[in-house]
Amino acid sequence: MQLLTHPHGNYQFLTGIAPYSAGVVAQPGYALVRATLQTPLPYEQGFALLDRHLASVRRPLQALCAIELRLPAPLSFQGFIDFNVGYRRLLAERALLVGGLNPVARTNIAPAVAAPPEPALYAFSYTVPAVHDAPTFVVAGAGDLQDQGVLDPSAVVRPGETSRAALSEKVATVMTVMQERLTGLGRTWAETTAVDLYTIQDIQPLLAEQILAPLGVAATHGLHWFYSHPPIADLVFEMDVRGVYQEIRL
Repeated sequence: MQLLTHPHGNYQFLTGIAPYSAGVVAQPGYALVRATLQTPLPYEQGFALLDRHLASVRRPLQALCAIELRLPAPLSFQGFIDFNVGYRRLLAERALLVGGLNPVARTNIAPAVAAPPEPALYAFSYTVPAVHDAPTFVVAGAGDLQDQGVLDPSAVVRPGETSRAALSEKVATVMTVMQERLTGLGRTWAETTAVDLYTIQDIQPLLAEQILAPLGVAATHGLHWFYSHPPIADLVFEMDVRGVYQEIRL
């Protein structure tokens, strides 16, 4: 991963793959705001809403730095790749790509209950002029893949297994990815304001030792567990983390 500067968005991003970057961090003098939609919208309509919102707060489209989507159901690896073609087109139409690279971080999961009837926008983050000096960032969602750059069944950690030992290995893999991305952004667990988990598996026995303990003082803020599937049917556990200045609801 490389940490690159967005020329117009007032943030830096960790290089990822075509559908998303690995994470973003606001540049000095700027901070991240996260906006959640009370009712998720079909994601192309959602993009129109975020266009209007950014205009209303006098921020350029390039200030958009992170997206959170919801799917009707998990996709196959090929279905996920196909979905990303249309998603990336929306970014390209808004001149959000940087030299062909996708700077926008993303989490994309499928709720197990109350899933939307079609892919929907759930939340987004963007930069604003800072009113304080605390660093703000978003780490993109990562599932239980041995190599986050390989969208192939061969990369799944212990495929088809959901025993406690298998889940422990999957969680450990994803926690390592979160740590690597935090380090790449120059941030620490102590600076996080929210940690999100996405799974329908029983990971309660693993929470204290494998997830909360590494958070250190950030464990004070707890965890947000979404009863949801990762976006690819072969995966069973996903996480993302963030440290933002403000959370708003639209």
